[in-house]
Amino acid sequence: MDHESFLKHKPYAGTAKPSMLRRRVGHDYSSRCVYLVTMTTEGRRPLLGTLVGNAEAPDGSPDAPHVVLTPLGERIRQAWHDNERHYPGVTVLATMVMPDHLHGILFFKEEAGVNLGTVVKGFKAGCNRAYRELFELPQGGSIERRGDGREKRGDGSERRGPSQGIPSQARLPVAFDGIEKLSNYDDTPCHPSNTAGKRDREHGLLWSPQYNDHILEGAGELQRWRDYLKDNPRRLAIRRAHSEYFRVRFDVTVAGRTYTAIGNRFLLDYPRKRQVQCSRSLTEEQIAEEVKKKVALAREGVVLVSPDISDGEKAVMDAALKAQLPLIFLSPRGFNEYSRPGHRYYEACAEGRFLILAPWPHNNRETPLTRQMCLELNAMAKEICEEEGEGRHKESRAKLAYP
Repeated sequence: MDHESFLKHKPYAGTAKPSMLRRRVGHDYSSRCVYLVTMTTEGRRPLLGTLVGNAEAPDGSPDAPHVVLTPLGERIRQAWHDNERHYPGVTVLATMVMPDHLHGILFFKEEAGVNLGTVVKGFKAGCNRAYRELFELPQGGSIERRGDGREKRGDGSERRGPSQGIPSQARLPVAFDGIEKLSNYDDTPCHPSNTAGKRDREHGLLWSPQYNDHILEGAGELQRWRDYLKDNPRRLAIRRAHSEYFRVRFDVTVAGRTYTAIGNRFLLDYPRKRQVQCSRSLTEEQIAEEVKKKVALAREGVVLVSPDISDGEKAVMDAALKAQLPLIFLSPRGFNEYSRPGHRYYEACAEGRFLILAPWPHNNRETPLTRQMCLELNAMAKEICEEEGEGRHKESRAKLAYP
């Protein structure tokens, strides 16, 4: 939609709701550009593959986390690369097929002659054909799965069990227990729901409606997202191994204020916490001294609390992360149920030494920090440090990562 049409229809659109599926207003999706596209299977069912490997194994080793694709997953990966054959002006730069979703990077050349929506629509149509073939669904037909494992087909016939080659965990509808910006629109682990006695109707469609696109524009952004795609299996393995630290909580209350949280919330119960607040006027030497002092405190068992706003606060946070010390981070961006910690925070979350608190609702738009927001975040950090933490949870002393 161009900007003029957007403004024309905006008064009738109702209240704006956060969504990761909207296109950028005014952008020409047929122009020369690089896109990161993400789409998920309907119901987030893990039809495309199985994650194997050890989250602790080094990259490149046989035990490193990776996805073993199902026959359907192989067809989907091939279909994504076939975009180059169907659309000569489009180049596939990267692909990562995960159990329940796909990430792909496409480069549209100046002479592409097609828009992103057309490419995604054609790709989804090819995937749906492969899906129906492998599940032996009538083309354009439907299938009804019952809790006893029997399937009723669109032509009235019945059979037991899904087609060969589809993983057992994919046979049932699933619920994701989960918890980016796109990095939050991530690899939520899926677990079969209790479906005894229930029925799940499918309509021969593999993918959920719509898709997410991210326009790659900044210098170095393409390589960052290539690395992101490559690292997807490891991040999923980490989350599955430490799921309690990656689940979004919407009910964490501190000093009468409710936050959304990701990470080890029991860090709030530690009795020694210290606010990190550094003036923007600090020199490099003063920042270095502040880093030294705060890291020394953290090594003594103090949990640092920071909104990570000024250069000094960022330096302290970076040093604490590098030294593997406990941190509570106040984020201006809210979370939704699919949110994930940023890439640099994964290891810290998995090890129970990191907590992200978001005081404001989720919003997909990047909102610049105002002076008032900075003052509020610093006030919240002070409240957290002054809150009497010990004993807020009976089990907290046992679960604290840093006694």
